[in-house]
Amino acid sequence: MKTTELLFRNDLSSMLLLMLLWVSASSCQSDQLLKKYNGISLVASRDSLTEKQVNRLIDINANAAALMPYAFLNSEDSPELHFNSDRQWFGERVEGIEQAIDKLHQHNIRVMIKPHIWLRNGSFTGDLNFETDQDWAQFENSYREYILLYAEIAEKHQVELFCIGTELYNFVKNRPEFWGELIAEIRNHYHGKLVYAENWDKVDQTEIWKSLDYIGVDAYFPLSDKVSPNLQEIRSGWQKHKSMLQDLSEEYDKPILFTEYGYRSIDFALKEPWHSGREKTETNHGLQARALEATYEEFWTENWFAGGFLWKWHQHETSGGLENDRFTPQNKPAENTIKEYYRKFKR
Repeated sequence: MKTTELLFRNDLSSMLLLMLLWVSASSCQSDQLLKKYNGISLVASRDSLTEKQVNRLIDINANAAALMPYAFLNSEDSPELHFNSDRQWFGERVEGIEQAIDKLHQHNIRVMIKPHIWLRNGSFTGDLNFETDQDWAQFENSYREYILLYAEIAEKHQVELFCIGTELYNFVKNRPEFWGELIAEIRNHYHGKLVYAENWDKVDQTEIWKSLDYIGVDAYFPLSDKVSPNLQEIRSGWQKHKSMLQDLSEEYDKPILFTEYGYRSIDFALKEPWHSGREKTETNHGLQARALEATYEEFWTENWFAGGFLWKWHQHETSGGLENDRFTPQNKPAENTIKEYYRKFKR
């Protein structure tokens, strides 16, 4: 066989190999895009989660739901958590969480258990900071009992994702030994994926990510000071935050997960997206829909991004509506935006 013919065949084989590798890489990339958490944060109810209510989630192409068993502190000075009490709604107690998990899993909807602490005076949990070691120790024992209770529930029901805490910056920063021990203990009880949900302004100021599977962000980043910015202005407002999140993902080699994201349907909704005050503001359903569209366009196509859980979704099918200016997108134009983009990235 001539040398030129051998060279040609070798070149052809190399080209075919490169093409196969490219197709394989493209397939993996597409597979990554399909595995997003298209999630909602399901508000606890007084009663069981019903088939009809789950069908509403399926209708918007959601493939995941966050369940939030709350614990309560009487004040910032009180180190004892109260949880799984008969005084709480059914959906916030163990029996309600278990019922909801079973119902969601029956329809192949993935679950994140996401414990929250509520301070009765409305103070921000990220500022929680006890003065004495005795109070810290009492609080830590109480918190460990609370978290391990739901970690065991997560293991029992093979829950896909467990959040070890929500917006507890001072606690995480000031008590690193406790958190290291707690994460190890959780992993002894639960064998799924772990995340912690940090507030948007502190997510790059904690080192807990190295011990977890995802970098969790409650993503209420300010995006615009305007009354009603257009789509391109909103996307421009994301750029510096997006760059920070991508750098953080690369630093820890962990995907970013929006443990919460969402916007109210009001004017100026993107100036302080975390704001939930009851003062009268003009409704702006178009802005809510555009803000969600911009978020999906900016993040859901990125391989370092794992998806997110929309804040928030009520079980009652008549929730939201055009007179409502709160975070829920239900029965508003934004619901169609979610349905469209969750369909696009549906598993």
